[in-house]
Amino acid sequence: MIKTLNSDMTIVYTPNFPSNVLVSAKRFFALIGIGANLGNKKRIFDKLYRFLLDDRAIDPVRTSPLLINPDFSDPVRPIYLNGVIAVRTWLSPIALLHRLNAIEARFGRARSYKNAPRTLDLDIIFYETKTIYNDRLVIPHQNWFERASVVVPMRLLGGQR
Repeated sequence: MIKTLNSDMTIVYTPNFPSNVLVSAKRFFALIGIGANLGNKKRIFDKLYRFLLDDRAIDPVRTSPLLINPDFSDPVRPIYLNGVIAVRTWLSPIALLHRLNAIEARFGRARSYKNAPRTLDLDIIFYETKTIYNDRLVIPHQNWFERASVVVPMRLLGGQR
């Protein structure tokens, strides 16, 4: 498991990352990984945060600081900004996946090919304590523990500035 930053990574703090939000009455807990390597990534994440505050299906509970890091599969691609958002929801795992895909599309995500550069990537890392493995959804997210883009923000989720 990657536990520390290396020289290619930088932690970034913005007004909404990290953030604590009021407690939600929604039943299910999920941890969402967020990433982008196109456009004004900080602005996109701030818009996402404000969008989720108004969303009726998903309540953001806490956000991590953000991590600037290279693409893990191809260091020549544009640099990523990544973080995690702890949420509460009434949605089932598959309904949450569909909702996150709709949000990605709203924010300009185009799926031209696998791992294509993107304006917004939203992944369900955990959903309660569920384990799901099918052709539409894998929870916990596959290989999350090997990705600094998930592990480092997740470790910083509870930290303060």
